[in-house]
Amino acid sequence: MSTDLTASPPAAAELHRYTEALLAHLAADGTARPTPPEFHDIPGYWLAPTVEALVTILAGDDPIEPLARAAARDQQKTALFLCLSLAVAGHGGRIHASWLGTAFGGLSLDTPVAHGQRALWLAAARGAYGPAGKIFVLRKLDVLAVPDEAEPHVWVQALAPGEPSVVVPASLVDFPEMAEIPELARPAQAAARLARLRARCVEITSAKQADQDSSAPLTNHTATPATAWAEDEPLAVLRSLIGLGGPEGPRGSLVGHLLDDLRPGADPHLAAIALHVAAPILKSVADELEADTRLMPPASVTVPLLGHQILLRPEGPDTSSFEDAERAIVETGVLPRRPPIGAYALLVAGVAAVVAAIVWSPWFAVLSVAMLGLGGWLLWQRRKAVESDSRYVAGQLAELRELADGATWALHAYAREAEARAKQAAEDSLDLNRLIRRGPRAA
Repeated sequence: MSTDLTASPPAAAELHRYTEALLAHLAADGTARPTPPEFHDIPGYWLAPTVEALVTILAGDDPIEPLARAAARDQQKTALFLCLSLAVAGHGGRIHASWLGTAFGGLSLDTPVAHGQRALWLAAARGAYGPAGKIFVLRKLDVLAVPDEAEPHVWVQALAPGEPSVVVPASLVDFPEMAEIPELARPAQAAARLARLRARCVEITSAKQADQDSSAPLTNHTATPATAWAEDEPLAVLRSLIGLGGPEGPRGSLVGHLLDDLRPGADPHLAAIALHVAAPILKSVADELEADTRLMPPASVTVPLLGHQILLRPEGPDTSSFEDAERAIVETGVLPRRPPIGAYALLVAGVAAVVAAIVWSPWFAVLSVAMLGLGGWLLWQRRKAVESDSRYVAGQLAELRELADGATWALHAYAREAEARAKQAAEDSLDLNRLIRRGPRAA
């Protein structure tokens, strides 16, 4: 049947004014409902009998007659309006079981989630319809292969973003560059990632759910105007249904909503449902991470020490690589210098000037002193430079030996740490799997 709102403009205006006032009352949790007018029926329009049915339900009476008229005109809008209105009023337990299915419709991975579906999703997640409402939404999601629509790392990144690029275990804190070696980094990184995933699952599933019983309203209880309501999606959909809201915004994809719900800071009620959907992926990822933590430390690793690649074994640094590093330190630490020909020439000339001073003139004595002094100073400077090179090389060699010994002991500490790390990872994996196996109860 076609809808003709122009048939009775005054009746339509009065109906919209009353419905708007009723929605504002429901959102503000007022103490007195606006007095219902005489409902003048508008041919083909679903809203008048639907509002009449809502008022009848709130009054505790049987709404069968107006409900039948409304459903005959638009069953889906009638069911959606009643489900959301009763949820906002805190009477979600009064809906009929079939209304949710009619109002929600079908979900698809290929089509965006409708605003009405998302509003019902939010209401059910917050417990407006009791445990049955949560299970209804979970079953709608379970029939779809949602986890397969995104790579596992996408789900993990949504649940626990901001993963550090390098994890430095306690055993390698003095040698952080060793934590970047793939053979050593993989188990430590896996253990840290698994611990972060477990912490997020604990955070989601242990969130306070005191307002999730079937009578918990979605409204605030401070009579804040409906336009300032923080969780206004159900109310916005209701206003849009009766033609009072603006144009609907863009609709999100099903996977996009679930990933947003998993991110830190999201509504914990929605996060719990998203966690249930992502459970198969998280279980698989947790098992892989736990297996990575059990990887045995390598028998030997190549470690950069003072810019030289040293092969370390449990018994100490490899002799060949260590000698190569020592040789390189000596070669680069001692600067090549020319023979002190100039200094020796000055000394010879100084001696000649002494002879000249004795044979010919005492004035050559002054020249001899200057040349002998300058030649001696140049030799002394050269000797100091050679000694400085020797001290530098000796210091570098001593530091290299000390670092090699320290890195060897760090490898031993890492090996001892591996058993405790694998044990903790097994506990984290077990706890994570226990949390995500709770299914609807986790929501």
